Amino acid sequence: MLTVMLECENSEPELAYTLSVLVSGAVDGVVSEVIVLDRGSQDGTARLADAAGCKYLQNWTLSDTVHGARGEWLLFLEPGARPQSGWVEEVLEYASIDGKPARFSQSRRFRRPWFQRLMRRNQPLEDGLLVRKRDLLAALKSGADMAGFARGAAARRLRSELIPAWVLRGRTREASA
Repeated sequence: MLTVMLECENSEPELAYTLSVLVSGAVDGVVSEVIVLDRGSQDGTARLADAAGCKYLQNWTLSDTVHGARGEWLLFLEPGARPQSGWVEEVLEYASIDGKPARFSQSRRFRRPWFQRLMRRNQPLEDGLLVRKRDLLAALKSGADMAGFARGAAARRLRSELIPAWVLRGRTREASA
């Protein structure tokens, strides 16, 4: 039903956090596949993806990857992003009722300052993106790229919150400093 896609580059710790949250979706039979799209990682991203049973791709094009995805719905997340409790049920319900793209609600606990939220148009996947596979394939066929599609998608907001990846990235940088 749902294929989760994560684009990574040296994102091993962030990927681990996201994959741990996706387990509940796999157990419930909602997440049928997780695809890790690698951009040349030099860390343990490949080992982690393999150990978690993910499909790991180093040489890929988005259109081929989307075309080969098993799920009829695709969920794009940044490594480190973590959907919060209730996300599995809500995504399942949403996909059965609505056909439009959707994003998770912004976390009330982890919010960027107001001005940063206003200017974050450059981060189209910060709140995730749930999209029907056939709609994305049609957009890609007509020449759209993923960033353009994500920015232009008139996405509805899910009630479920998402802790964004930047929260974890900030913590891992502080710990390594």
